[in-house]
Amino acid sequence: MKKLGFGLMRLPQNDPNNASDIDIEQVKKMVDMFIENGFTYFDTAWMYHAFASENVTKTALVDRHPRDSFTLATKLHAGFFNSLEERDTVFNAQLEKTGAGYFDYYLLHGIEAAMYPKYEELDCFNWILDKKAEGLVRHAGFSFHDTPELLDEILTKHPEMEFVQLQINYLDWESPWVHARECYETARKHDVPIIIMEPVKGGTLAKIPEEAEKLFKSYAPDMSISSWAIRFAASLPGVMVVLSGMSSLEQIRDNISYMKDLKPLTDEEMKICFKVADIINDQIAVPCTGCSYCTEGCPRHIAIPQFFSLYNEDMREKLEEKGWTINYTNYEMLCSKFGKASDCIACGQCESVCPQHLPIIDDLKKIAEHYGK
Repeated sequence: MKKLGFGLMRLPQNDPNNASDIDIEQVKKMVDMFIENGFTYFDTAWMYHAFASENVTKTALVDRHPRDSFTLATKLHAGFFNSLEERDTVFNAQLEKTGAGYFDYYLLHGIEAAMYPKYEELDCFNWILDKKAEGLVRHAGFSFHDTPELLDEILTKHPEMEFVQLQINYLDWESPWVHARECYETARKHDVPIIIMEPVKGGTLAKIPEEAEKLFKSYAPDMSISSWAIRFAASLPGVMVVLSGMSSLEQIRDNISYMKDLKPLTDEEMKICFKVADIINDQIAVPCTGCSYCTEGCPRHIAIPQFFSLYNEDMREKLEEKGWTINYTNYEMLCSKFGKASDCIACGQCESVCPQHLPIIDDLKKIAEHYGK
């Protein structure tokens, strides 16, 4: 299996403010191009694109390509079941939504310290194995967002898990929140195949500061900026698949161009990535990946990832010289459709599900102050 996986989480949308309004015809072309070039791995989940991703998977992939021409992964998230019976309710709905008949890879979704007890109490690890015995799942695993100590505990207790999905990229490699390097090393210690998510960190590593871009371009002028991030992840030993949440035909073409015949990064190129990480870390204000897990349950319907993106752009500007940026207007436009940053009631729902463990409540206060001027 080629190492590039198609993440069905950031698909092209007809309406950027409506996550479920997906450009189906463009997705079909993207899927076709992906398969025609020998790539097979597709990754979706119950709540991606406001619960529409699995339906799109059926329309663009399952209904149009032989079942043995691709592999499909989806997931069970702890936020959407509260009993033994509800596990099956979600699973059966996923089978119906995708029309896949079975899942090649099935994951317990986004395990972290707060969620892990629920997966254990409701016997979810054995439940996946039961699905495997029934022929409904080919490979059982989990995705993970927490400390290497917890990861070690889970892999020690559940050696039956066949793979683990981790957030790994050169920016998060030494992050004290993500623990990318340490989690990677823990998985390697257990000799578990690794699937990598967020290699481009939700697009952060595709649009980097000018100084960082010059470093990459001076070494390899013809390579895209995002290619460095995906090749970094794919170059790590033990990595089975690198997921890229592709949003356009252009992104598909670019990724295929260097992943069809992958050339791992050299030691020198790895060092360049880490130099770029230092530059970015000096300038990024909120390390959000735009996964939007935080928005689904927000009682004030605040566009949290979009606000963070605007704020990060502004923090890279020389505001003392400009005084104003177009993002002030963009912020007001978002506020006409969603809640303002100042509408936050500090309920904590967003922070409880954030894979990056960001202090979202405090960051929203900063944004409210910045755009309230």
